[in-house]
Amino acid sequence: MVFRRRKPLTWWAFLREGVWPRAGWGRAINYIKHRLRRLPDSPEKIGRGVFAGAFVGILPLPGFQFIAGWILAVIMRGNVPSALLATFLSNPITTPFVAVLSLSLGHWMLGIHRPLTPEAIGRAFSEAGGEIWHNILAAFTQRVAHWDRLEQFWNDIYWPYFVGALAPGVICGLVLYYLTVPLVRAYQAARRKRLQTKLARLKPPEGT
Repeated sequence: MVFRRRKPLTWWAFLREGVWPRAGWGRAINYIKHRLRRLPDSPEKIGRGVFAGAFVGILPLPGFQFIAGWILAVIMRGNVPSALLATFLSNPITTPFVAVLSLSLGHWMLGIHRPLTPEAIGRAFSEAGGEIWHNILAAFTQRVAHWDRLEQFWNDIYWPYFVGALAPGVICGLVLYYLTVPLVRAYQAARRKRLQTKLARLKPPEGT
C-alpha cells in the first residue's frame, strides 16, 4: 500500500504533520516525489492524477481537498494516489501566496472593488465565524438567525477566491503534468532496465 506506515499516525499526529512535517518540508517533498515515481501505473495516468490533485489543491476547499481530488482523478481517469499526494501542494507555506494571488485575480475578474488588506480579510473571517456561531445558537434559542455577514463574506472573499483560483489551478496542474509524465517514464524505464540486469545476473550460464 502506498500510504501504509509501520506505526499508524494518530489523528493529532496526522494534523500536526500536515501543518509542519516532523522531518521538514524538504524531506516531505522528496518522499512525495519518491512515491510518485514508484506508483504502478502509466506515466500519463499518473500525470492526470497529479493534475487533478494540484488543481484541487489550489481551490479553497478546506477539509474537502482529498475527496475532491479523488473524484476529479476518477473523472479524468487518472491515478488516485498521485492525486491525493498532489493535494499537498496546498500547505501553510504556499496557501498565503495562493490566497493573495487568487483573491486579487478574482476581484479583478468580477469587477469587485474592496480592500484586500490583511485587516480587512481578517475582519471578514472573524465576522463570518461570529455569525455562524450566532446562527448555531439561534437554532436552539429564541435568537434570530442573521446571514448578512456570511453573504458579504461569500461575495467579497470566498467566491472571488474560488473564481480567481481556477486559472492558477489549471496552469499549475498543466505544468506539473508535463513535468511528471517524462520523469515517471524515465524512472520506470530505468527501473525495468535495472530489473532486467538483475535477472540476467541471476540466470545460470548456458551449458551448466
